[in-house]
Amino acid sequence: MDTTAQLNLVVKMTVTAWDAQNKYLNSLITTISDEQMQNEIAPGRNTGIYLLGHLIAVSDAMLPLLGFGERLYPELEEVFIKTPDKSGQVMPSVAALKEQLAAVNAALAKHTQSISAEEWLSKHTAVSPEDFAKEPHRNKLNVLISRTNHMANHIGQMLLLKERD
Repeated sequence: MDTTAQLNLVVKMTVTAWDAQNKYLNSLITTISDEQMQNEIAPGRNTGIYLLGHLIAVSDAMLPLLGFGERLYPELEEVFIKTPDKSGQVMPSVAALKEQLAAVNAALAKHTQSISAEEWLSKHTAVSPEDFAKEPHRNKLNVLISRTNHMANHIGQMLLLKERD
C-alpha cells in the first residue's frame, strides 16, 4: 500500500470513529428521559443535560477551528464551556439541545465527509504557521481524534444516568 493509500485509510478510520461516536451519542440520548438528564452522573458531578450541552458546544467550536465556518450556537460556550454546571446559568431544554446537536452534527458531517486527506493534515485555525511548522501534529485530523476521545469519555459518563433506573 502506498503512502497516499495509507493516509486515506487513516483518515477514513478516524472519520468513521467520529461518526460512530456521534451515532452512539444520538442513540443514547433517545434512551435517557428528560428527567434522567437532570440527574448528576455521580454525587457532586455534572448533570446529563450539562454534559449534552457541553458536547454540543465543543463540537460547535470545531466548525471555526477546522475552518468550516462560524459556530451555529456561540451562546452555548458561556453556559457549557466557560461556566461549570450548577452555576445558575439558564440551560436550554433537552429537546432544544437535541435539535442543536443534530444541526451541529449535520454541519460538521458536510465537511468531514468531503475534505481530502491532505487537508486533514493541514493546520487548524488556532495554530500559527510558525508553530505548525515546528509541530505539524497540530492539524485538523488531530483535533478530530481528540474530540472523538472527548465525546467517548462523556458518553461513558452519560451511560451512568441510564444504568441507575
